Amino acid sequence: MLHYLKVWLASARYSITRTMMFRGDFLVWSLVEFFWMGVNVLMVTVIYRHTESIAGWNRNEMLLLLGTSMLIQRMLMGFFWSGIFEMGRNVRSGNFDFFLAQPGNVMFMATTRKVDPDGLVNCVVAAALVAYSATELGLHPGPGTIALYGFMLLCGLVIHYSILVLSVSAVFWLTSAQGVEGGYFTLAEFSRLPREAFRGVTSVLFVWLLPVVVVSNAPARVLLRGFDPLWAAWLAALAVLWFALAVLVFHRGLRRYASASS
Repeated sequence: MLHYLKVWLASARYSITRTMMFRGDFLVWSLVEFFWMGVNVLMVTVIYRHTESIAGWNRNEMLLLLGTSMLIQRMLMGFFWSGIFEMGRNVRSGNFDFFLAQPGNVMFMATTRKVDPDGLVNCVVAAALVAYSATELGLHPGPGTIALYGFMLLCGLVIHYSILVLSVSAVFWLTSAQGVEGGYFTLAEFSRLPREAFRGVTSVLFVWLLPVVVVSNAPARVLLRGFDPLWAAWLAALAVLWFALAVLVFHRGLRRYASASS
């Protein structure tokens, strides 16, 4: 583990140095992501000018849920998105050989090579939205609750990472995985909605089979309603299950990879 930590730190240092060489690009993309987050907050604010509650959630509760969802997605974008996104292009071009030649796990090397500081910067904005909403709701979580919230955020990040790796791994079988990647972002939109808004078939699909709703609702509920062992256990189990599935599919696809030399 220490070896992989050193490798990741070296990659992160390189990514940050390279980003600072193009500060204008970094600033523009940071502002683009900030604008996108602002649009989402504005949309919630406008909707709640016409209603007091949606699926039993008031305005500040919805903002806390939105902040939690954006916090997980910004961490995903900052730590993993560039590496996973480029993986599909590298497989198609044969440049994936570079990762096969590296002294380490191929999946780790391919998905953690690049860090995007612009995504990580906006994690601060998402965390500030969560803190603001909690203050408006009069919440005073203790260290244990905050630690549990952080753990559930980590589980949610693992689930998002696994789903994205699964989506991009389709490139081992398909000519292009761009449509699959777009499908991932469509699913991610549901993470900003409360669990109570889903009923019947949609509840089975987006809460239990594809846990895009659970990843944000479970941490938010910890702050709003306290510790729920069922939600915590379910989220942790889903993180293990989806990560194991991502590893299995990735390595199955790796067997089908035809390198540039072949």
